[in-house]
Amino acid sequence: MDDWRPNLIPAVSYQDPRAALAWLEKAFGFEVFMLIEDGDGGIAHSEMRFGDAAVMIGREWTEDHKSPKSIGGKNTQSVHISVESDIDAHCERARAAGAEVLMEPETQFYGDRTYRCRDPEGHFWTVGQTVKEVSREEAEKITGLKITGWV
Repeated sequence: MDDWRPNLIPAVSYQDPRAALAWLEKAFGFEVFMLIEDGDGGIAHSEMRFGDAAVMIGREWTEDHKSPKSIGGKNTQSVHISVESDIDAHCERARAAGAEVLMEPETQFYGDRTYRCRDPEGHFWTVGQTVKEVSREEAEKITGLKITGWV
């Protein structure tokens, strides 16, 4: 087992984590790099890589830790994925895998082209690709907003 591990890893709960692993691989290109199964063959814990990032995929484990599918589609967070090339093809790949595209790919004022989708259990995912370098000053001029911390 290699010692690669990012400093921050979101954890996403699913009713059916095994189906989620397969879907995330098919739709987004994630790769399983850790899978821990219990004595009944259920998933106790799993982690997937995408570039230099990771996400944990697990089952619902308390009444307060549920998939959106179990709570009427409600979400309190979303996950953002940065891709390096062809955001439009990435969107079509996700759509073909069954993602509900909520926002078609569109170039944003900050220079990223993004789309938003919902996975089969209702989690929101935003996917972006930087297509244009934009300075803080340009972004402020375009939006009329005051921006601090722009890198």
